[in-house]
Amino acid sequence: MKTLQYLLYSLLFVSISAYAQNEIKPERKPGHTNQNKFKQLYDEFATPNMFRTGSGAPGPGYYQQQADYKMDIEIDDENARLYGDETITYTNNSPDVLTYLWVQLDQNMRARDSKTPLINSTDIGPATSASRAVGSYLKERFDGGFNIEYVKDVNNQDLPFIINRTMMRVELPKPLKTGDKFSFKIKWWYNINDHVRDGGRSGYEYFEENDNRIYVMAQFYPRMAVYNDVEGWQNSQFWGRDEFALPFGNFDVNITVPADHILDGTGYLTNREEVFTKEMMKRYNKAKKSYDKPVMIITEEEARKTEKTKSKDKKTWKLSAQMVRDFGFATSRKFLWDMMAVKLDSKEVMAVSLYSKEGNPLWEQWSTRVVASTLKSYSRMTFDYPYHKAISVHAPMGMEYPMICYNFGRPNPDGTYSDRTKFGMMGVIIHEVGHNWFPMIINSDERQWTWMDEGLNTFVQYVAEQDFGEWNPSALSEGQTKYPSRRGPAKNIVRYMGGDQDFIAPIMTKGLNTYQFGSNAYSKPATGLNILRETIMGRELFDYAFKEYANRWKFKHPTPEDFFRTMEDASAVDLDWFWRGWFYTTDYTDIGVKEVKKYVVTSKPNENGKRLAERYKRFGIDPNSMVYFVAEGEEGYEDAIKQPENLEDLPSVKEYIMDNFSPEQQKDFKKTPKYFYQVTFDKPGGLVMPLIVEYAYADGTREKITYPAQIWRLNDKEVSRAIASDKEIVGITVDPDLETADVDTSNNSWPREVQESEFDKFKNSMKN
Repeated sequence: MKTLQYLLYSLLFVSISAYAQNEIKPERKPGHTNQNKFKQLYDEFATPNMFRTGSGAPGPGYYQQQADYKMDIEIDDENARLYGDETITYTNNSPDVLTYLWVQLDQNMRARDSKTPLINSTDIGPATSASRAVGSYLKERFDGGFNIEYVKDVNNQDLPFIINRTMMRVELPKPLKTGDKFSFKIKWWYNINDHVRDGGRSGYEYFEENDNRIYVMAQFYPRMAVYNDVEGWQNSQFWGRDEFALPFGNFDVNITVPADHILDGTGYLTNREEVFTKEMMKRYNKAKKSYDKPVMIITEEEARKTEKTKSKDKKTWKLSAQMVRDFGFATSRKFLWDMMAVKLDSKEVMAVSLYSKEGNPLWEQWSTRVVASTLKSYSRMTFDYPYHKAISVHAPMGMEYPMICYNFGRPNPDGTYSDRTKFGMMGVIIHEVGHNWFPMIINSDERQWTWMDEGLNTFVQYVAEQDFGEWNPSALSEGQTKYPSRRGPAKNIVRYMGGDQDFIAPIMTKGLNTYQFGSNAYSKPATGLNILRETIMGRELFDYAFKEYANRWKFKHPTPEDFFRTMEDASAVDLDWFWRGWFYTTDYTDIGVKEVKKYVVTSKPNENGKRLAERYKRFGIDPNSMVYFVAEGEEGYEDAIKQPENLEDLPSVKEYIMDNFSPEQQKDFKKTPKYFYQVTFDKPGGLVMPLIVEYAYADGTREKITYPAQIWRLNDKEVSRAIASDKEIVGITVDPDLETADVDTSNNSWPREVQESEFDKFKNSMKN
């Protein structure tokens, strides 16, 4: 009888095929290439080689260049100007001979003759503010570009160079061979921009009440561009949006500022006892042993007193950093300063905050605590933070550099603040501190692939935010049970995914060329990784693979393929379908219940059953040995439900069981199904996702089944599932917990529920 069962299944396909051949042949369609959404990403991926392997790991020939800097910097506080000279030692670890070097001059984006303002479309509206009108049509453009005084070798011989906007090519006196080093000197100055008024990733904020500034400095020095196996020189121009690609190196930086300034930045403060007072040293040593709360190094009372003075003397702060890709610092006489120690698995780190009185009470209460929590969360998800400190600086923007970041979030003048201000501050601190991992250590090319730092970082930010809310419940507001993350949950990306396709670009697009930068580079990749972790791979597999990627590529230069390949290599989950859909296209998720057919089982066939049985007779199969199903609405259905038969009571089934299963084996049978359904699911959206279905039964119970994404591999439009149940199904819901960013949930239920999609709710809210 077992042979009969297998034969029945095989004949079913034979009969369908034979039936189709007897039909009128349709018009023959032209051939096509493989458009299956589960095909491998061989066309999109670079070929593995000696530098980068097919597993996603660095290859035996992997190399990276090194750029070491010795700098002397001075801030002219009276004129808001920076002066600097540096010696760069460049090591060629590549197999190539270099005849010139490319140096980045990012401040040239703010030069008076910069082309950056000319790349965007502008128009004249019916009304604008007076300040905007003056800024657009009357005011002379601020001149903040580099003024290069010289480029020389270490013997003070001039080196030929040419400046092309934000890039400077330096000609080498002789070719630089593999393993060779070359040192050269650059002297420069530039006018520091007011980044509150004129924008920018660094600059100063001016406080008119006592004529003071807070400087948050970055991109302040000519920086070496990356040379690697992927692109050669990464000398793409800096237009202001795409960030940076930089080699690792060692920094020794001397920074001279007014003597009453407080300063901190990338690296160890090597002359702490020279620039600290005895009281500050005492407080600092106490902070190194304080694990539960920050210790004030400079109090608000002290900062208020200092900001009323203006010293004519100068003080030099000396910072030294090893194996960092960049350098930033902050300085002001307005700063409060606090610190606390953080225990990680392998070391202890200092969490640090610099802020003015305008940030209190919010900053003194939460900034350093948020830094500490972030260090723990990111270390758990990747590797222990390798540096000795992480600094959060109060500034009206968000930006990141090794060991230091600039973060917004300012209370009202009376010290009150809203939840939006509080959680906005916490979120940006977590995000910017997290950038120490992505891309400061896992050093991706931000100029080309914005999502590799912003998207991956935003994903871990979501995990860290949830950790912070769990570890610090007092930070939550009344009625909140968890941190109110803005990015991460799938439902939060629906409005973007369901938007106008004319203004959406794939994630795998250069950041400068995307339409909705925040959603494209931050939200969508972060949400995709969260879906992978929670829905597709599971936390155990995802976290292991993600940590493997982080450890493979820390202090190296990964590409997108290195990330994609590592995630699959370390998890044994084929994700090419996901990378293609989520990262390479603008497809969206829309999966619904198309049709539900109810069936009853019977031994009395209707005309459809008889016709099929006749076909089986040609193969020697007795029609009386067959099981027949009749669908609701078909001939014989009403008669069948009047005298319902259990499957195991059908003569043919009863005979089969008696012939093939012992009484002991029959004890393992599941409950006899009384209800039969064929559920057809359709996919109006182009994006492949697992089919997550919750079945509701008449007895009040529910069952959730996740069908793998591969269920769509042979039919990208619709699939069916035959369901035999001992309980009556009264409801079916696709994606009940909103895990897949489905843009239209109106088709997700059976019986059909009349409801607005998330996207329609948003559109209607805008109308109101």
